[in-house]
Amino acid sequence: MIMQGTLYIVSSPSGGGKSSLLQALLKTQPLYNTQVSISHTTRAMRPGDVHGQHYFFVSEADFVGMIARNFFLEYSQVFGNYYGTSREPVEQALATGGDVFLDIDWQGAQQIRGQIPATRSIFILPPSKEELDRRLRGRGQDSEEVISSRMAKAVAEITHFAEYDYLIVNDDFNTALLDLKTLIRADRLRLDRQNIRHHALISKLLAECYNFQYDL
Repeated sequence: MIMQGTLYIVSSPSGGGKSSLLQALLKTQPLYNTQVSISHTTRAMRPGDVHGQHYFFVSEADFVGMIARNFFLEYSQVFGNYYGTSREPVEQALATGGDVFLDIDWQGAQQIRGQIPATRSIFILPPSKEELDRRLRGRGQDSEEVISSRMAKAVAEITHFAEYDYLIVNDDFNTALLDLKTLIRADRLRLDRQNIRHHALISKLLAECYNFQYDL
């Protein structure tokens, strides 16, 4: 039997730390078949961006065409740019037992839940508004106007935290990473998943117990 993978949605306001947590998670989960889905976007590339590693960068015309072809599991428009999650690679990874993480906002999360009810969702909160502002400014990439827009969107994003299954406060990074790893570990120990993973062992144990009782 092939164990179906789990789809995880991870959301947070910009500066909440979800992308850093997910990248750190991938480096510390060598025994698990785990991946982060790479989104398509129409935003311009920034210094340090790598096509196919951080995002798939496409034109707005191409993105709209993809929407028409039902290419995306979810998509949304943020700050004038489109972002979307490819359907086919996510479904293939899940079907072969891989866990997939989606770094998306609450709008995308609502779309995904309607299609894949078994999805697990995690919201990452900053410890304070002041710390969130400090992180956004610490990037050194955005103007004051852009930072103000991101802060306003962050407040709106946080109001959707109750729609999620789990909540992690990213005050101390290592603690937040441990919390995230714990959630994944617990989910992999669910009875339905363990029954598939250890089917041969369970069958053998049950048969031996039955034979022992029969011998008595």
